[in-house]
Amino acid sequence: MKNALGREIPDRIGERAPRPFSGAFETVPTGRKAPRPQKTVKPGENKVLGSIEEAIEASGLRSGMTISFHHSFRNGDYLVNMVVDACARMGIGDLRLFPTALFPVHEPLIEHIKNGVVSRIEGSMNGPVGAFVSQGGKLKQPAVLRSHGGRWRAIEAGDVHIDVAFIAAPQADPYGNATGIKGKTPCGPITFCAVDAQHAEKTVVVTNDLQPYPVYPFEIQQGWTDYVVVVDEIGDPASIASGTLKITRSPTRLKIARLAAAAVKASGYFKDGFSFQGGAGGISLAATKFVGEEMEREGIVGSFAMGGGTKLLVDILHRGLVRAILDGQAFDTDAIASLREDKNHVLMDPGHYANYDSRGCATYMLDAAFLGATEVDLDFNVNVNTHSDGQLLHGIGGHQDVAAGAKLTLITVPTLRGRLPVIVDRVTTVTTPGEVIDAIVTERGIAVNPRREDLKERFVKAGLPVRELAEIKAEADRLTRPPGRPVFGDEVIAVIEWRDGTVIDTVRRVVGWK
Repeated sequence: MKNALGREIPDRIGERAPRPFSGAFETVPTGRKAPRPQKTVKPGENKVLGSIEEAIEASGLRSGMTISFHHSFRNGDYLVNMVVDACARMGIGDLRLFPTALFPVHEPLIEHIKNGVVSRIEGSMNGPVGAFVSQGGKLKQPAVLRSHGGRWRAIEAGDVHIDVAFIAAPQADPYGNATGIKGKTPCGPITFCAVDAQHAEKTVVVTNDLQPYPVYPFEIQQGWTDYVVVVDEIGDPASIASGTLKITRSPTRLKIARLAAAAVKASGYFKDGFSFQGGAGGISLAATKFVGEEMEREGIVGSFAMGGGTKLLVDILHRGLVRAILDGQAFDTDAIASLREDKNHVLMDPGHYANYDSRGCATYMLDAAFLGATEVDLDFNVNVNTHSDGQLLHGIGGHQDVAAGAKLTLITVPTLRGRLPVIVDRVTTVTTPGEVIDAIVTERGIAVNPRREDLKERFVKAGLPVRELAEIKAEADRLTRPPGRPVFGDEVIAVIEWRDGTVIDTVRRVVGWK
């Protein structure tokens, strides 16, 4: 069957009978949210256990079950490998991993996939694990990738049942209250796994800094926590940041960022009370910086900025250019410090941020957002999951959630990466549909979605270099040879869900090149 974008979706994907994507806001939720398990403790009951192995045993974790993790340490996480290694030693296998995201540090999981310890993954795969699956590394079921809001929705809707949630907590108390912004190795908010903690059959808080009761702010609450384990290390905050979290120094990319800032200024949304989210890519960060400078010049005070928190957003807050930052994850130590010290830097969980099945998303209150892409096509569809070689190397993050919510969604991309075109006739994989993208900003000009003639008129009036997307593509194509394209087999190795749980695309195994 085909979905609303014309993408072929199998009638059956593993054990699933998928619902095809029908439009960004076409799905109307029905029924009720999944129930949470009933739990209780008696006064004086001890939750502290001596090791990960003891927690695994106490939780009743067995082969075939689902375990979940958060990604606030990003490439500095130790807990995923620690727990899966322990499961392997204990003879537990056929596990479904349900992380918010995996990173290069999780490369040891490849051996566990080969050995059958891990048989399914539902979560973003950044790096070697994604490459392994793309190249034929066998999982029992196709991987499932969801946005931040989509993952939260999936748990609350009962699409995923978590048996044991393991939570890396930089500071916790013996009763199970935990935070990510304090402790020996703070990583920023750990609210991504709040929904895991509430819905899992068992919740294990793992900390390297056990403090007397009460630890606060309690992002994970005592009433959700079954066990607490103290270990030497849970992660390395120095590895939270990556190369994509640094402002670009490329003249071409800085030009794109300045054009994006100019587009925001000309959009009609740039006035007192303006709100925005900057992406994590180098161009998007630079655009955020330039917008902050324009706000200062024009005397504009924004209502809020939204993170991933960075030093850049903290500086904008401290300069009085926004009244608040809403933050669900921290990308550097400045953001973590600000969450502790600035009362207007507010912790936010993904449900508040972007849960489709709710009565409101913070992303719906955004005026503007800067996002990146690996590819865009002539229908303004965006790919952030695969490269032009078809390999699954990136997660979704909040891309879908922000694009769907913001009044002005700008995709900031160069027309070429190396010698490969970024603008293509048809993206390899659809992550975010063109109906929620307002403009593509490149070094060769700005292409406005035909749905937004009002925006095009404003940009032209402001003297911005507005061009047709096909024209920009043709100009870039003349500078390079026609690129080869991957040849895909029939085997579906991953499912890309839209934020409402419908299937927007699939990723198939690459079998050749032409």
